[in-house]
Amino acid sequence: MQTLYASKGSESDSIKTNEKFLLQSLNSMYDLFLAQLSLIIELHKKANDRLEKNQKKFLATQDEKNPSAKFLNNEVLVLLKSNFVLQEHLEDQKQNHWYLDFEYVDVIFKSILESDIYKEYMSTKTSTFKEDKNFVIDIFTEIIAPNDKLYDYFEDKRITWLDDLPVVNTAILRLLKKVKASSEGKLFTPKLFKDLEDRDFGLDLLKKTTLNQASFKEEISAKTKNWDAERITQIDTVLMQMAICEFQKFPSIPVKVTINEYLEIAKEYSTPKSSNFINGILDKIIKEYTAEDKFNKIGRGLL
Repeated sequence: MQTLYASKGSESDSIKTNEKFLLQSLNSMYDLFLAQLSLIIELHKKANDRLEKNQKKFLATQDEKNPSAKFLNNEVLVLLKSNFVLQEHLEDQKQNHWYLDFEYVDVIFKSILESDIYKEYMSTKTSTFKEDKNFVIDIFTEIIAPNDKLYDYFEDKRITWLDDLPVVNTAILRLLKKVKASSEGKLFTPKLFKDLEDRDFGLDLLKKTTLNQASFKEEISAKTKNWDAERITQIDTVLMQMAICEFQKFPSIPVKVTINEYLEIAKEYSTPKSSNFINGILDKIIKEYTAEDKFNKIGRGLL
């Protein structure tokens, strides 16, 4: 959707250029995933630095001389920091976002220290692995993910990261919920694509939608004769074109799945009324295809 929207719906655009943009934006999503995980690691390092500095104070208090190391010993944070595969990925990336932009680590760390989540967690000297995991999940969900300054930072860094952030944060949350005491290896570095077929689907959908945009526009126009063309947003047009492409060019995708997917995307990215509008237009197209036996779906129950 982003790629087609950026191309302004022109079939004359280079398909190779659009495919390159799509793959770059998808790979950029993984960079954001690594940036968020490395932020958690930097917060753990920040806690260690703070502890050491407090102990070296000339007029250190008793609590500063003998601080609780519970945050540092958090088993999930230790697993994350010591994961060799993740460290290799971060080194290969050759870009430490938080080295120069350390102030964002400071802001997040301060928010953690001031939170009730942290105070409750640190109120006891020891904890189980489950408690450690719940603490990390809570600070990520309540403090890191919704932080406005971090949100602005990612928006400034890369043009596609703002839209990718909810997806990436959800993926990290799912990952944290799966962590076990015995977890190691590639747990923190899941594949971006399930398989090559998963990757190629996106390219195929982009290519087939681009090559057939003129005919898809005609179908949409025929169903929106009573609508002022200027009232139909470009995003709505792109989403309907993609849906029609799946109807026609992807026989293994059930019609209901296509409709549900694009209505959800419309709710997220378009106007409040867009999902109802798109649903109405696609419903007309489905009825026409059904009456004229135009559907070429493979498998039972795909309509």
